[in-house]
Amino acid sequence: MSQNDLSSFSADSPADLAMAERLTAQLGAVRDAIGQIVLGQRDVIDRLLVTILSGGHALLIGAPGLGKTLLVSTAAQVLGLDTRRVQFTPDLMPSDITGSDILDEDENGRRFFRFVKGPIFTQLLLADEINRASPRTQSALLQAMQEYEVAQAGTNHKLPRPFHVLATQNPIEQEGTYPLPEAQLDRFMLRIALSFPERDAERDMLLQTTGALTAEAPVLLSERSLIEAQALVRRLPVGEKVLEAILTLVRGLRPETAYRPELASSLLYGPGPRAAQALMLSCRAQALLDGRLAPSLDDVAELAEPVLAHRMALSFSARASGLKVEELIAKAVEALL
Repeated sequence: MSQNDLSSFSADSPADLAMAERLTAQLGAVRDAIGQIVLGQRDVIDRLLVTILSGGHALLIGAPGLGKTLLVSTAAQVLGLDTRRVQFTPDLMPSDITGSDILDEDENGRRFFRFVKGPIFTQLLLADEINRASPRTQSALLQAMQEYEVAQAGTNHKLPRPFHVLATQNPIEQEGTYPLPEAQLDRFMLRIALSFPERDAERDMLLQTTGALTAEAPVLLSERSLIEAQALVRRLPVGEKVLEAILTLVRGLRPETAYRPELASSLLYGPGPRAAQALMLSCRAQALLDGRLAPSLDDVAELAEPVLAHRMALSFSARASGLKVEELIAKAVEALL
Protein backbone atom coordinates (compact mmCIF):
# COMPACT_ATOMS: atom_id res chain seq x y z
CA MET A 1 0.00 0.00 0.00
CA SER A 2 1.37 3.43 -0.85
CA GLN A 3 2.29 5.72 2.02
CA ASN A 4 -0.21 8.39 1.08
CA ASP A 5 -3.16 6.02 1.51
CA LEU A 6 -2.66 4.94 5.14
CA SER A 7 -5.98 6.48 6.23
CA SER A 8 -7.94 5.18 3.26
CA PHE A 9 -10.84 2.80 2.81
CA SER A 10 -10.70 -0.25 5.11
CA ALA A 11 -11.82 -3.62 3.77
CA ASP A 12 -12.03 -4.77 7.39
CA SER A 13 -14.65 -2.16 8.26
CA PRO A 14 -18.26 -3.46 7.93
CA ALA A 15 -19.48 0.12 7.53
CA ASP A 16 -17.05 0.84 4.67
CA LEU A 17 -17.92 -2.42 2.93
CA ALA A 18 -21.66 -1.82 3.27
CA MET A 19 -21.31 1.69 1.85
CA ALA A 20 -19.20 0.45 -1.05
CA GLU A 21 -21.70 -2.31 -1.89
CA ARG A 22 -24.64 0.10 -1.74
CA LEU A 23 -22.97 2.71 -3.95
CA THR A 24 -21.74 0.08 -6.42
CA ALA A 25 -25.30 -1.25 -6.79
CA GLN A 26 -26.64 2.28 -7.32
CA LEU A 27 -23.96 3.09 -9.88
CA GLY A 28 -24.70 -0.14 -11.73
CA ALA A 29 -28.35 0.90 -12.00
CA VAL A 30 -27.27 4.37 -13.19
CA ARG A 31 -25.04 2.83 -15.87
CA ASP A 32 -27.85 0.57 -17.12
CA ALA A 33 -30.44 3.37 -17.14
CA ILE A 34 -28.25 5.64 -19.25
CA GLY A 35 -27.47 2.71 -21.55
CA GLN A 36 -31.18 2.21 -22.23
CA ILE A 37 -31.40 5.75 -23.62
CA VAL A 38 -27.95 6.18 -25.18
CA LEU A 39 -27.58 2.97 -27.18
CA GLY A 40 -24.34 1.39 -28.31
CA GLN A 41 -22.02 3.61 -26.26
CA ARG A 42 -21.23 1.53 -23.17
CA ASP A 43 -17.56 2.53 -22.98
CA VAL A 44 -18.47 6.19 -23.42
CA ILE A 45 -21.03 5.97 -20.61
CA ASP A 46 -18.47 4.36 -18.32
CA ARG A 47 -15.93 7.08 -18.98
CA LEU A 48 -18.48 9.81 -18.39
CA LEU A 49 -19.41 8.25 -15.05
CA VAL A 50 -15.72 7.85 -14.18
CA THR A 51 -15.27 11.57 -14.80
CA ILE A 52 -18.18 12.55 -12.57
CA LEU A 53 -17.20 10.11 -9.82
CA SER A 54 -13.71 11.62 -9.90
CA GLY A 55 -15.16 15.09 -9.46
CA GLY A 56 -13.81 16.21 -12.83
CA HIS A 57 -14.91 17.58 -16.18
CA ALA A 58 -15.18 15.81 -19.53
CA LEU A 59 -14.67 16.83 -23.15
CA LEU A 60 -16.87 14.84 -25.54
CA ILE A 61 -15.56 14.72 -29.09
CA GLY A 62 -17.37 13.43 -32.14
CA ALA A 63 -19.22 14.34 -35.29
CA PRO A 64 -22.64 16.00 -34.99
CA GLY A 65 -25.54 13.61 -34.45
CA LEU A 66 -23.76 10.98 -32.36
CA GLY A 67 -25.75 11.74 -29.22
CA LYS A 68 -23.29 13.86 -27.22
CA THR A 69 -25.98 16.22 -25.94
CA LEU A 70 -28.38 13.33 -25.29
CA LEU A 71 -25.70 11.56 -23.25
CA VAL A 72 -25.12 14.58 -21.03
CA SER A 73 -28.80 15.39 -20.48
CA THR A 74 -29.60 11.75 -19.71
CA ALA A 75 -26.72 11.48 -17.23
CA ALA A 76 -27.87 14.63 -15.48
CA GLN A 77 -31.40 13.29 -15.18
CA VAL A 78 -30.35 9.88 -13.84
CA LEU A 79 -27.86 11.36 -11.39
CA GLY A 80 -30.40 13.85 -10.08
CA LEU A 81 -28.31 16.92 -10.87
CA ASP A 82 -29.48 20.43 -11.67
CA THR A 83 -28.31 21.15 -15.20
CA ARG A 84 -28.11 24.03 -17.64
CA ARG A 85 -27.03 24.23 -21.24
CA VAL A 86 -25.02 26.94 -22.97
CA GLN A 87 -24.85 26.85 -26.75
CA PHE A 88 -21.41 28.20 -27.62
CA THR A 89 -21.41 30.50 -30.64
CA PRO A 90 -18.85 32.95 -32.06
CA ASP A 91 -20.70 35.95 -30.56
CA LEU A 92 -21.02 34.47 -27.05
CA MET A 93 -19.42 36.70 -24.38
CA PRO A 94 -17.81 35.59 -21.07
CA SER A 95 -20.51 37.38 -19.09
CA ASP A 96 -23.13 35.27 -20.89
CA ILE A 97 -21.66 32.30 -19.01
CA THR A 98 -20.48 33.64 -15.66
CA GLY A 99 -22.98 36.46 -15.10
CA SER A 100 -22.58 40.20 -14.73
CA ASP A 101 -23.24 43.19 -12.47
CA ILE A 102 -26.32 45.24 -13.26
CA LEU A 103 -27.30 48.63 -11.90
CA ASP A 104 -30.30 48.26 -9.59
CA GLU A 105 -32.30 50.59 -7.37
CA ASP A 106 -33.78 49.96 -3.92
CA GLU A 107 -37.08 51.27 -2.51
CA ASN A 108 -35.35 54.45 -1.33
CA GLY A 109 -34.05 55.28 -4.77
CA ARG A 110 -30.45 54.42 -3.95
CA ARG A 111 -28.58 52.78 -6.80
CA PHE A 112 -26.29 49.82 -6.41
CA PHE A 113 -24.73 47.07 -8.46
CA ARG A 114 -26.23 43.60 -8.14
CA PHE A 115 -24.60 40.45 -9.45
CA VAL A 116 -26.86 38.36 -11.67
CA LYS A 117 -25.62 34.80 -11.83
CA GLY A 118 -25.04 33.23 -15.21
CA PRO A 119 -25.86 29.68 -16.29
CA ILE A 120 -22.55 28.41 -14.90
CA PHE A 121 -24.14 28.43 -11.44
CA THR A 122 -25.49 24.93 -11.72
CA GLN A 123 -24.35 21.44 -10.81
CA LEU A 124 -23.83 20.18 -14.34
CA LEU A 125 -23.09 22.62 -17.14
CA LEU A 126 -23.42 21.40 -20.71
CA ALA A 127 -21.08 23.53 -22.81
CA ASP A 128 -22.41 22.58 -26.21
CA GLU A 129 -20.02 22.91 -29.17
CA ILE A 130 -17.48 24.67 -26.96
CA ASN A 131 -14.99 25.14 -29.78
CA ARG A 132 -17.37 27.35 -31.75
CA ALA A 133 -16.78 30.20 -29.29
CA SER A 134 -13.69 32.39 -29.28
CA PRO A 135 -10.75 31.57 -26.99
CA ARG A 136 -11.66 34.59 -24.88
CA THR A 137 -15.07 33.15 -24.11
CA GLN A 138 -13.70 29.65 -23.59
CA SER A 139 -11.33 31.06 -20.97
CA ALA A 140 -14.32 32.19 -18.89
CA LEU A 141 -14.57 28.58 -17.71
CA LEU A 142 -10.97 28.30 -16.48
CA GLN A 143 -11.38 29.60 -12.94
CA ALA A 144 -14.71 27.84 -12.45
CA MET A 145 -13.38 24.46 -13.55
CA GLN A 146 -10.32 24.62 -11.31
CA GLU A 147 -11.34 26.67 -8.27
CA TYR A 148 -15.14 26.15 -8.31
CA GLU A 149 -15.85 29.85 -8.03
CA VAL A 150 -16.36 32.90 -10.23
CA ALA A 151 -14.63 36.23 -9.62
CA GLN A 152 -16.65 39.30 -10.51
CA ALA A 153 -15.73 42.88 -9.59
CA GLY A 154 -13.40 41.75 -6.82
CA THR A 155 -15.89 39.31 -5.26
CA ASN A 156 -15.63 35.54 -5.44
CA HIS A 157 -18.94 33.74 -5.92
CA LYS A 158 -18.92 30.06 -4.96
CA LEU A 159 -20.37 27.53 -7.37
CA PRO A 160 -22.75 24.79 -6.18
CA ARG A 161 -21.29 21.38 -5.41
CA PRO A 162 -21.01 19.00 -7.04
CA PHE A 163 -20.02 21.03 -10.10
CA HIS A 164 -19.09 19.50 -13.45
CA VAL A 165 -18.57 20.86 -16.94
CA LEU A 166 -19.38 18.43 -19.73
CA ALA A 167 -18.38 20.04 -22.99
CA THR A 168 -19.05 18.79 -26.49
CA GLN A 169 -16.68 19.55 -29.32
CA ASN A 170 -17.06 19.14 -33.04
CA PRO A 171 -14.03 18.04 -35.06
CA ILE A 172 -11.68 21.01 -35.38
CA GLU A 173 -11.49 20.49 -39.14
CA GLN A 174 -15.07 21.71 -39.45
CA GLU A 175 -15.72 25.28 -40.53
CA GLY A 176 -16.25 27.84 -37.77
CA THR A 177 -14.35 26.07 -34.98
CA TYR A 178 -11.50 27.27 -32.78
CA PRO A 179 -8.88 25.01 -31.16
CA LEU A 180 -9.11 24.87 -27.38
CA PRO A 181 -6.16 26.49 -25.55
CA GLU A 182 -3.76 24.14 -23.75
CA ALA A 183 -4.77 25.53 -20.34
CA GLN A 184 -8.42 24.84 -21.12
CA LEU A 185 -7.72 21.29 -22.30
CA ASP A 186 -5.77 20.53 -19.13
CA ARG A 187 -8.85 21.32 -17.05
CA PHE A 188 -10.72 18.39 -18.59
CA MET A 189 -10.10 15.16 -16.72
CA LEU A 190 -11.02 12.92 -19.66
CA ARG A 191 -11.36 13.39 -23.38
CA ILE A 192 -14.10 11.03 -24.48
CA ALA A 193 -14.39 10.17 -28.16
CA LEU A 194 -17.75 9.04 -29.55
CA SER A 195 -17.79 6.84 -32.61
CA PHE A 196 -20.60 5.59 -34.82
CA PRO A 197 -22.62 2.79 -33.20
CA GLU A 198 -22.60 -0.82 -34.32
CA ARG A 199 -25.30 -1.91 -36.77
CA ASP A 200 -27.49 -3.65 -34.15
CA ALA A 201 -27.28 -0.67 -31.79
CA GLU A 202 -28.18 1.73 -34.60
CA ARG A 203 -31.13 -0.48 -35.53
CA ASP A 204 -32.42 -0.36 -31.95
CA MET A 205 -31.88 3.39 -31.97
CA LEU A 206 -34.03 3.82 -35.05
CA LEU A 207 -36.86 1.82 -33.51
CA GLN A 208 -36.63 3.59 -30.15
CA THR A 209 -36.37 7.19 -31.31
CA THR A 210 -38.79 7.35 -34.24
CA GLY A 211 -41.92 5.94 -32.61
CA ALA A 212 -44.79 7.70 -30.90
CA LEU A 213 -43.29 7.15 -27.45
CA THR A 214 -39.72 7.81 -26.36
CA ALA A 215 -37.98 6.36 -23.33
CA GLU A 216 -37.49 8.64 -20.33
CA ALA A 217 -34.62 8.32 -17.89
CA PRO A 218 -35.50 7.88 -14.20
CA VAL A 219 -33.81 9.67 -11.32
CA LEU A 220 -31.72 7.01 -9.57
CA LEU A 221 -29.18 8.94 -7.53
CA SER A 222 -29.37 11.91 -5.19
CA GLU A 223 -26.94 14.78 -4.81
CA ARG A 224 -25.98 13.42 -1.39
CA SER A 225 -25.28 9.92 -2.74
CA LEU A 226 -23.13 11.29 -5.55
CA ILE A 227 -21.03 13.37 -3.14
CA GLU A 228 -20.71 10.29 -0.94
CA ALA A 229 -19.51 8.24 -3.92
CA GLN A 230 -17.00 10.93 -4.90
CA ALA A 231 -15.62 10.93 -1.35
CA LEU A 232 -15.35 7.13 -1.40
CA VAL A 233 -13.39 7.24 -4.66
CA ARG A 234 -10.72 9.35 -2.97
CA ARG A 235 -10.53 6.89 -0.08
CA LEU A 236 -9.99 3.76 -2.16
CA PRO A 237 -6.44 2.42 -1.68
CA VAL A 238 -3.98 2.41 -4.55
CA GLY A 239 -1.35 -0.35 -4.63
CA GLU A 240 2.30 0.48 -5.03
CA LYS A 241 2.44 -1.19 -8.46
CA VAL A 242 -0.41 0.95 -9.77
CA LEU A 243 1.10 4.11 -8.30
CA GLU A 244 4.49 3.40 -9.86
CA ALA A 245 2.85 2.55 -13.19
CA ILE A 246 1.07 5.92 -13.27
CA LEU A 247 4.25 7.81 -12.43
CA THR A 248 6.34 5.89 -14.96
CA LEU A 249 3.75 6.32 -17.72
CA VAL A 250 3.17 10.06 -17.24
CA ARG A 251 6.85 10.93 -16.79
CA GLY A 252 7.83 8.69 -19.70
CA LEU A 253 5.68 10.75 -22.08
CA ARG A 254 7.43 14.04 -21.33
CA PRO A 255 10.29 15.22 -23.57
CA GLU A 256 12.53 15.79 -20.54
CA THR A 257 12.07 12.29 -19.07
CA ALA A 258 10.95 10.22 -22.08
CA TYR A 259 11.07 6.46 -21.59
CA ARG A 260 12.94 6.21 -24.91
CA PRO A 261 15.60 8.82 -25.80
CA GLU A 262 14.46 9.04 -29.42
CA LEU A 263 10.93 9.88 -28.25
CA ALA A 264 11.97 13.28 -26.90
CA SER A 265 12.28 14.80 -30.38
CA SER A 266 8.73 13.70 -31.23
CA LEU A 267 7.11 15.56 -28.33
CA LEU A 268 6.49 19.28 -28.08
CA TYR A 269 5.26 18.90 -24.52
CA GLY A 270 3.93 16.09 -22.36
CA PRO A 271 1.36 15.58 -19.59
CA GLY A 272 1.94 17.50 -16.35
CA PRO A 273 1.30 16.60 -12.71
CA ARG A 274 -2.43 17.32 -13.11
CA ALA A 275 -2.54 14.47 -15.64
CA ALA A 276 -1.06 12.04 -13.10
CA GLN A 277 -3.62 13.18 -10.53
CA ALA A 278 -6.43 12.72 -13.06
CA LEU A 279 -5.22 9.23 -13.98
CA MET A 280 -5.01 8.21 -10.31
CA LEU A 281 -8.53 9.43 -9.55
CA SER A 282 -10.07 7.98 -12.70
CA CYS A 283 -8.55 4.56 -12.01
CA ARG A 284 -10.07 4.63 -8.53
CA ALA A 285 -13.44 5.66 -9.98
CA GLN A 286 -13.31 2.87 -12.58
CA ALA A 287 -12.66 0.35 -9.82
CA LEU A 288 -15.67 1.53 -7.82
CA LEU A 289 -17.87 1.51 -10.92
CA ASP A 290 -16.85 -2.11 -11.56
CA GLY A 291 -17.45 -3.13 -7.94
CA ARG A 292 -13.77 -3.43 -7.00
CA LEU A 293 -12.16 -1.93 -3.91
CA ALA A 294 -8.85 -0.97 -5.52
CA PRO A 295 -7.69 -0.06 -9.06
CA SER A 296 -5.56 -2.37 -11.15
CA LEU A 297 -2.93 -2.04 -13.87
CA ASP A 298 -5.66 -2.79 -16.41
CA ASP A 299 -7.42 0.42 -15.31
CA VAL A 300 -4.23 2.38 -15.97
CA ALA A 301 -3.96 0.87 -19.45
CA GLU A 302 -7.62 1.48 -20.29
CA LEU A 303 -7.74 5.08 -19.09
CA ALA A 304 -4.31 6.23 -20.25
CA GLU A 305 -5.47 7.53 -23.62
CA PRO A 306 -8.61 9.45 -22.55
CA VAL A 307 -6.69 11.05 -19.66
CA LEU A 308 -3.39 11.85 -21.39
CA ALA A 309 -4.02 12.35 -25.12
CA HIS A 310 -5.37 15.91 -24.87
CA ARG A 311 -2.55 16.92 -22.53
CA MET A 312 0.23 16.20 -25.04
CA ALA A 313 1.40 17.70 -28.31
CA LEU A 314 3.66 16.36 -31.02
CA SER A 315 6.50 18.26 -32.62
CA PHE A 316 6.13 19.51 -36.18
CA SER A 317 8.39 16.78 -37.56
CA ALA A 318 6.40 14.06 -35.77
CA ARG A 319 3.11 15.38 -37.13
CA ALA A 320 4.59 15.66 -40.61
CA SER A 321 5.60 12.01 -40.48
CA GLY A 322 2.02 10.98 -39.65
CA LEU A 323 2.65 10.05 -36.02
CA LYS A 324 -0.32 10.31 -33.64
CA VAL A 325 -0.43 10.95 -29.90
CA GLU A 326 -2.63 7.90 -29.41
CA GLU A 327 0.06 5.69 -30.95
CA LEU A 328 2.70 7.02 -28.56
CA ILE A 329 0.47 6.37 -25.56
CA ALA A 330 -0.33 2.85 -26.74
CA LYS A 331 3.36 2.05 -27.16
CA ALA A 332 4.17 3.52 -23.74
CA VAL A 333 1.43 1.42 -22.13
CA GLU A 334 2.66 -1.70 -23.91
CA ALA A 335 6.21 -1.07 -22.71
CA LEU A 336 4.98 -0.47 -19.17
CA LEU A 337 2.80 -3.56 -18.86
